[in-house]
Amino acid sequence: MSETRVAIVTGAARGIGAAIARRLAADGNHVAVLDLREEDTASTVAAITDKGGKAIGIGADVSVGPHVQAAVARTAQELGAPTVLVNNAGILRDNMLFKMADEDWDAVVAVHLRGAFLMSREVQRHQVEARWGRVVNLSSTSALGNRGQANYAAAKAGLQGFTKTLAIELGPFGITANAIAPGFIATDMLRASAARLGISFEEYLGAAAQQIPVRRVGQPDDIAAAASYLCSDEASFVSGQVLYVAGGPQA
Repeated sequence: MSETRVAIVTGAARGIGAAIARRLAADGNHVAVLDLREEDTASTVAAITDKGGKAIGIGADVSVGPHVQAAVARTAQELGAPTVLVNNAGILRDNMLFKMADEDWDAVVAVHLRGAFLMSREVQRHQVEARWGRVVNLSSTSALGNRGQANYAAAKAGLQGFTKTLAIELGPFGITANAIAPGFIATDMLRASAARLGISFEEYLGAAAQQIPVRRVGQPDDIAAAASYLCSDEASFVSGQVLYVAGGPQA
């Protein structure tokens, strides 16, 4: 990379988002670490700055337009115009369809899908001006359907269609858009799932690994490596794609 670029990673206080933020910083980008509460971003920012990188933490609800506008404006002011965007922010409100509340549907769709729309619309202005940009949206293998996740699956499938449309609309300006669909990744979100099932996290991971062809669960760094490539100059001819990072083929 011949010049320092500015990246925004949403939902980057922990887990996959934090791993992506650290990796993009290691690649030479300045990074805005976004999460719902600014104080929660401190550990990710410190992990970057302690290694000589440049990062700031910003608190924002990505489903709220004024929050998004303020976050992108602050990024541009403190780090420079953002041309790399990773839409990773997400929440879970799992339940079977007959028990799913309206609020649980709305909340998940708002964060995953509306959030990616608002962030992308705001950042693309800087990307178009620069005639270069990268958008990476975090989908999921759940986009193919998953019991108890009608809201999450719909949002993650929607992100795939959104990604392909961005690739078509923004491609003439030197901007690529791709999605990563992680499989079973060991994060705190899954730790909570294990607790709900009443089993240990280790038992949960072990059982999952036996269902994965490579016989291990994924780690946040596996997703960060994919994001690093898709955000690089080397991926300039890769756009509108959905990369399943799941340890095996997905139907």
